[in-house]
Amino acid sequence: MRRSRVLALVVAGVLVIAAVGWVVGSRLRSPAEEAASRRPPKPSLVTSAVERRKLTSTVTVSGTLTYGSPLPITLAGMVGGNSGGAGAGPGGGANGAAQRVTTAPKPGPIRAGQTLMQVNGRPVFALQGKKPMYRPLVPGTEGDDVKQLQRALRVRASGVFDAATVAAVKRWYAKRGYKAQEPDLEARKSLQQLRQAVQTAQETLAADRKALDEGLDVRPLRLRHDNARRDLKSAQKALAEAPEVTPEQETQLAALRRAVRAAEEQVLAAEQALAEARKPAPTPTGTPAPTPSAVDTSLLEMKLDNARQDLDEAHRAVAAYEEQVRADRDKRLEDLRKAVRTAKEAEATADQALKRARKVSPLRAKVTHSVANLADAQTLLAEFRKTYGVSVPAGEIVFLPKLPARIDKAEVKPGDTIEGKVATVTSSAFAVSGSVEAKEAKLLRPGQEASMETMDGTQLPATLSAVGEDAKAGADKPKGEEQESGSVPVLLTPGSAKKLKSLVGSPMTVRISVGSTEGAVLAVPVAAVITSADGRPRVRVALDGDRTREVEVRTGLTADGVVKVTPVRAGELKEGDRVVVSDA
Repeated sequence: MRRSRVLALVVAGVLVIAAVGWVVGSRLRSPAEEAASRRPPKPSLVTSAVERRKLTSTVTVSGTLTYGSPLPITLAGMVGGNSGGAGAGPGGGANGAAQRVTTAPKPGPIRAGQTLMQVNGRPVFALQGKKPMYRPLVPGTEGDDVKQLQRALRVRASGVFDAATVAAVKRWYAKRGYKAQEPDLEARKSLQQLRQAVQTAQETLAADRKALDEGLDVRPLRLRHDNARRDLKSAQKALAEAPEVTPEQETQLAALRRAVRAAEEQVLAAEQALAEARKPAPTPTGTPAPTPSAVDTSLLEMKLDNARQDLDEAHRAVAAYEEQVRADRDKRLEDLRKAVRTAKEAEATADQALKRARKVSPLRAKVTHSVANLADAQTLLAEFRKTYGVSVPAGEIVFLPKLPARIDKAEVKPGDTIEGKVATVTSSAFAVSGSVEAKEAKLLRPGQEASMETMDGTQLPATLSAVGEDAKAGADKPKGEEQESGSVPVLLTPGSAKKLKSLVGSPMTVRISVGSTEGAVLAVPVAAVITSADGRPRVRVALDGDRTREVEVRTGLTADGVVKVTPVRAGELKEGDRVVVSDA
């Protein structure tokens, strides 16, 4: 038995030694095996399946839900006060009195003709109109702003603040429990003082001019000037009334023409006598005519020649005298014209001398001063009249582009002095205002569809309304919020106003659709598209093991990290294929 136990112990020892040898042998490696064990594992391909889906590219905007078209309201000038004196700025009233809020604007809806607020107990009305109020409207004022007021008051829109407009303004204020702004006692006194100043200046000027005209230092020159003017008129009249011929010349011409007629009669008588003398003598009937004997007519012929010479001399005498008459007339007219020129020179010389004398006269400076005083007085009166009468002070009307609207926020409270913005008015429509990066803004166009997501995940439709400066005009940026550098403001309009009123002021996430495919297309991750040395895009399709094949593709719309691809050769790429994204 003892031998059996010893044998068992020996066998056990052998087994232990063998086990230890096996363990040690299994942990011992050769240098080659150790180096091989430290090599990195063979890389494998990271792939993604080719999908067939519709792609929609979006730009995400983090914005705030507000009421649309916010418009800051400021008063254009004085509310109430003395319309007959100088106007005051927005913070001051008549005689420098402060413009103090007595009833502040109340947030909520506002309609045309409604009282927006009260300042110093005077109303500020809201009326519809595109042009802002910028001046007080007083009798005689003309312009488009007057026409705008007339339309609001439902009177003929003539564009002139006339009597009909004054009556309409009075009715308007009275119907709402107020009195239209009229000149007060101080204004009426000021008007009377200005009128009196003009009258006094006119009287002073008239007296100074009379003294200047009657001054002894210019009287001789004025008399000389008057005489020269009369001489000029006489010379001009003599020239205008100068006859073609004088009476004496007319008598002489008549005598010469009578002599011509007498000579013509003598020629005619001589011609007849000569003709009678040359006729043959008559003979009895049946008796042969005697042979004619020569008749001596030389005396008659001599008389005819003399008569003709007398006629020629008479014609020459008339022609010579007519030439003399014309020469005398030309000389006479030239003398008269010279007399007119001389008279003009004399009148001009006398006028210059009189003007020089008046200019250096001490009374002249006084007249000039009186003219300036009168002009100043008339200017002051005219300026005062511009703001005199029943008027609409610049601060008592606020024209809004669209009504009804809503007062979104009151910027003043009772007791405040008017210094700037008094309220913010918005439309009743909702809007989402936000901003995007400049590079994303290039993808945006008004009218693009969008999707709004509220804090609780509700999805609502929207439309992009404006980008850039247009969005600034229609967005109400919360106080303290500054626009990030390089960002562009955007404005969106919700597709429905239902249940949005309680969400005003809350943040919204909006996704604007900037492009989509018409239907399902092959799409792969953007990282799967590679560009070969030839510049053409390709994807690598995974095959068995680590083998791949390249497929040339045309790329399209990119959205959410995937891109539309179309194989250049049909059938080389299909849904379900695995494309290589990277080598892991």
